[in-house]
Amino acid sequence: MQRSMAILGTKWKPIVIWVLRERKARFGQIAASIHIISRKVLTTTLQELEADGIITREEYKELPPRVEYGLTERGQALLPILRQIAQWNARYFGEELPHPEHDEDVLLNC
Repeated sequence: MQRSMAILGTKWKPIVIWVLRERKARFGQIAASIHIISRKVLTTTLQELEADGIITREEYKELPPRVEYGLTERGQALLPILRQIAQWNARYFGEELPHPEHDEDVLLNC
């Protein structure tokens, strides 16, 4: 349990995982989805999630350079847990869950 909480126990890690739930994304796309996170904190969060095996970082040899982040199998396994947290939040804090195809902000509003 301690290792799991070390991985998920920050303010931003669950939200970054949630943003990456359906597709890979570039740094700027992640930052735009979580517009209140600083670039420095996002960079650190991505590095830590990669080191923990939750996300992958894929560099493409293009001009301009392109880097994409995506969930590993381990990261995908966290999605049902994050959905449960969002449902718990909705139940006990009175925030409605959006319709499933519009759930981009579920965790951002927790």
